[in-house]
Amino acid sequence: MAVEFHVTVSDDGQRLDVYLASKTALTRSQINKLIKDAHISLNGAAVNPGRKIRVGDIAAVDDLPRQEWQLTPQEIKIEVTYEDKHLIVVDKPPGMPMYPGAGHMGGTLMNAIAWRTSTLASIGGPLRPGVVHRIDKDTSGLVAIALDDASYYGLVEQFKNRTIKRRYLALIYGSMTTQQGAITLPIGRSKSDRKKMSTVSNRHKPAVTRWQTLKQFKGASLIEAVLSTGRTHQIRVHFSAVGHPVLGDKTYGLKTFITPAKIEVPRQMLHAATLGFVHPATGQYLEFESPPPADMQHICSIVEALCYNTK
Repeated sequence: MAVEFHVTVSDDGQRLDVYLASKTALTRSQINKLIKDAHISLNGAAVNPGRKIRVGDIAAVDDLPRQEWQLTPQEIKIEVTYEDKHLIVVDKPPGMPMYPGAGHMGGTLMNAIAWRTSTLASIGGPLRPGVVHRIDKDTSGLVAIALDDASYYGLVEQFKNRTIKRRYLALIYGSMTTQQGAITLPIGRSKSDRKKMSTVSNRHKPAVTRWQTLKQFKGASLIEAVLSTGRTHQIRVHFSAVGHPVLGDKTYGLKTFITPAKIEVPRQMLHAATLGFVHPATGQYLEFESPPPADMQHICSIVEALCYNTK
């Protein structure tokens, strides 16, 4: 029996193999083999892995093992900030993936939400129903999940129109030359590593990160970043590109220790602190705040205790 995946607005323009890898626990190489062996079709016809998908397309995978596409409910404790029958806002801890994928079919935020509620949106694929936006596994903070299709489309429209309020806190290496500003470098797939994003890319999209410094130390700064666009890894890529990577970021920066104390920073010091949007069902504006988790507060206190504050 074939499993069908319906392409939505948020997936428009992706490569077919990248899209299916995000929707299942299969790797791109496995997907490419299935395409080659005619086990994957797009709108009922044979297709190549690099085909760009469009809204309304239907990708079908023959004989996909159940564990590769079924979302399994798991009793995992999560911190719920807001919940009604239309949507749920969760304060995601660092280290938790958003949804199942290759190498982690369990222990994700969506496994926990599936346990908490039997009502999930049908849009977004079987492994990430209702996921309108995402934050990285090692990034903490607020994320909204739609519980019905109407709310999903309502939130997607707000993201598309850039009316969602998203404010992040980040501890970056060094200090910016001004107190506030904007990074406007475009972002696309890295030429040398397809798993990474870069400001130097053959195919890129506009990206804008507005920022201001909240605390400045000798060797590090606590900054507030507000997203005007929502590119993959945007804050991490932007600050790395201007020479001030997020502390602890093992992908886009090498500053994983606080010097001269040589204290290891366990993960990227990035936290989604504010999330604001218009409720898609009621029309009421909602805004939520989340303080940095314990590990980020600990690293900030270490930096401050080293007497590096210059103010």
